[in-house]
Amino acid sequence: MTNPIKVILVDDQYLIRQGLRALLELEADLEVVAEAENGKIALELIAQLHPDVVLMDIRMPIMDGVATTKEIYQRFPLVKVLVLTTFDDDEFVTTALQNGAMGYLLKDTPSEELAVAIRAVYKGYTQLGPGIVKKLLMQFSRTSEKNLLTPPDSLAELTPREKEVLRLIATGASNKEISQILYISEGTVKNHVTNILNRLNLRDRTQAAIFANSFLPYLN
Repeated sequence: MTNPIKVILVDDQYLIRQGLRALLELEADLEVVAEAENGKIALELIAQLHPDVVLMDIRMPIMDGVATTKEIYQRFPLVKVLVLTTFDDDEFVTTALQNGAMGYLLKDTPSEELAVAIRAVYKGYTQLGPGIVKKLLMQFSRTSEKNLLTPPDSLAELTPREKEVLRLIATGASNKEISQILYISEGTVKNHVTNILNRLNLRDRTQAAIFANSFLPYLN
């Protein structure tokens, strides 16, 4: 049997931490190695225990989840952060993702879905809860309209096909869906996505979707 995925729970409410621990300990491949009530303690534990995934609350005293996520991304790049909160707040969603979080779920997410999300984040996949993608993209569309952002020069380096792929990423389409829409293979889509991320210096598909919605008029 492979080693279990090591998880640290970070939440200022003891009962929530205990509830999460009880749920996750039912999963044979997940191991809760520590708990923290704020970001400062979490960083100390991460340095000691080297977890694979951190379940991160947003609103906490001393050091909140957004600041902690940013610190983890800078100091412990191999540690994946999955934000878990009761606050369905656009600003926190976008800031946490911009600061390096790999996913964002609400605390009322069913336990089996939470376990699946932890496994996916551990493998490097972005996880966004239902409805969050739409709210995220709507916010960036509004921000783009208000600020009239100037696109970076690297955007002009994209080929027409790569711009098509980027527009579809902005809608939340998967590689399989993009391949069906554009009548190309999934392998070709993956190559386009890799080129897009490299040319635009983006970390993942979530950042690509945010970027695309910020500069949507320039992708036509």
